[in-house]
Amino acid sequence: MSIDISQFYKIFFDEADEHLSTMESLLLALDVTDPGMEELNAIFRAAHSIKGGSSTFGFDDMTAVTHVLESLLDRLRKQEMKLTDAMVNVFLEAGDVIRMQLDAHRGEGAVDQDVVRAVCGKLERLAGGSAPVARATPHGVTATAQGGIAREPLPAAAEEADQGYGLFAAVSDAATQPAGPGYGFFADEPLPVAAQQDRADAAQGYGFFEELAPVAVPVPRTAHRSGDDEEGQVTELRRASDQAAGADTSIRVHVEKLDQLINLVGELVITQAMLAQSAASADSALYEKLKSGLHQLERNTRDLQEVVMSVRMLPISVVFSRFPRMVRDLAGKLGKQVELKMLGAGTELDKGLIEKIADPLTHLVRNSLDHGIESPEMRRAAGKPEQGVITLMASHQGGNIVIEVADDGGGLNRARILDKARERGLPVRDDMSDQEVWMLIFEAGFSTAEIVTDVSGRGVGMDVVKRNIGAMGGRVEIDSAAGAGTRITIRLPLTLAILDGLSVAVGEQTYIIPLGCIIESLLMKESDLRTVSGGGHLMHVRGEYLPLLALREVFKLPCAAANPDTRIVVIVESEGRKIALEVDELLGQYQVVIKSLEVNFRKLPGISGATITGDGSVALIVDVAALRMH
Repeated sequence: MSIDISQFYKIFFDEADEHLSTMESLLLALDVTDPGMEELNAIFRAAHSIKGGSSTFGFDDMTAVTHVLESLLDRLRKQEMKLTDAMVNVFLEAGDVIRMQLDAHRGEGAVDQDVVRAVCGKLERLAGGSAPVARATPHGVTATAQGGIAREPLPAAAEEADQGYGLFAAVSDAATQPAGPGYGFFADEPLPVAAQQDRADAAQGYGFFEELAPVAVPVPRTAHRSGDDEEGQVTELRRASDQAAGADTSIRVHVEKLDQLINLVGELVITQAMLAQSAASADSALYEKLKSGLHQLERNTRDLQEVVMSVRMLPISVVFSRFPRMVRDLAGKLGKQVELKMLGAGTELDKGLIEKIADPLTHLVRNSLDHGIESPEMRRAAGKPEQGVITLMASHQGGNIVIEVADDGGGLNRARILDKARERGLPVRDDMSDQEVWMLIFEAGFSTAEIVTDVSGRGVGMDVVKRNIGAMGGRVEIDSAAGAGTRITIRLPLTLAILDGLSVAVGEQTYIIPLGCIIESLLMKESDLRTVSGGGHLMHVRGEYLPLLALREVFKLPCAAANPDTRIVVIVESEGRKIALEVDELLGQYQVVIKSLEVNFRKLPGISGATITGDGSVALIVDVAALRMH
């Protein structure tokens, strides 16, 4: 009888990713002059777990690298070696190599063997002249025609040093080997090899699985127990069961299942709204119990919706955690001293947004480091500390998440930005406000860098940042002061699945305007209208002239005679631009479930999605950023 361990690949890949992330964050946080033993032990355990899992699954290239890395980490935690900055750098490079190998086994790239050999050489030079370490010659893993894994043997030294195949410590090391979390299905506690084999043979676990710890059941000393005694026994049994199960009660769920659950809850919300609207016209005395039940259903549905949505929420630390390493490497490359501060890393937002915000934030951090923070010499001449500071901060404000990327560098140069804008033929003027000038850096191809580096300076990226954030329903703001630094603020909705919006009627159609874009709604007077060349109209609102768009004309709906006394206008803002939208009627504020038009129908200009209203009809969601003057 054999077991197909390929079914566990996904578990290994996910947990190896977590161990690599843990290693990197702990290495970056280490105090080289006085490293903490707890941190060194945690780094060692992460490397040990990766080695054990990779050996079990036949990923011998990963095993070879982690074996050498683990040996060095073991000597560090035993205080046989002294930690240095050079060691931390090499350990980080080794983590990059292991991640590259991991990605290759996932089918997400290829392994650069030259890089692997270079890093293994650095690791062995660090270990030179001391206890022998197995040579980490990377070995390939090839796929067979049947989809299996063809393993090349490890070097003899590695085989002799790791007869437990990475899962078990050698008998001589059992006293010093730390207990670790394992891989969810691997036991990390060392046992003598003979005992392991006996247990594997007896339990038919093939040596891969840890048996559940037995639950201790208290034996009654008397033949009779009172009710209180029986309750105490049950409590004690539950406590013992909890201890046996362990503290971690989380499970891994594929994101597609979460999406299906969210869609079903969305349908439930729509159905509940339909029932509520149908019952609204019923006789209140006759159907009092029905309405009471529907109110309770509404509360329960909203609670269920919030709980289900929270399942998809992830802390933004998932994104923030990539920046300490990036800042450290780039600062060294640019010859700058930079401290990265991260605040509000526990702030949660939707997983879909997490995946989309990573690239824009990466570009903003790189720009702050390259263009914002000055060199140590320039900072010293300006009376600043030689070490600059970049701050990443996240927080919740109402129904939005606010992310800030701030630096204490030299700030944006207004005169240089205006000069570059004129060179590129952009419409600028000297009396533009600072906010208008700062937003020019988001124009495609715009750059004020005097020297193009491999970090930035080509004018590529900031326009993509703005476009990507706008596609997520967010907006970007910039504040800057010469000599004091720059702050870029990103405002995003908490989720892409639910939207707070204002329902408006235009003729016989219903539209939803996102509430986050609305400034105010008001009645328009004919005296507030101005006609411009080309047939357009402006509306005078509190000293400002705003473009006036009639949604009826935008979406080419049948014309109706306008009543000058009841012309309703909604003032909206997107990407720093205000527009007055004329509608026929305001229907109310609702939380709606967003449905994709591209998936279910096709993309429509000026429309970002759709929802189903309480009466079962479809309402289109207006894409404010896409509206243009007609």
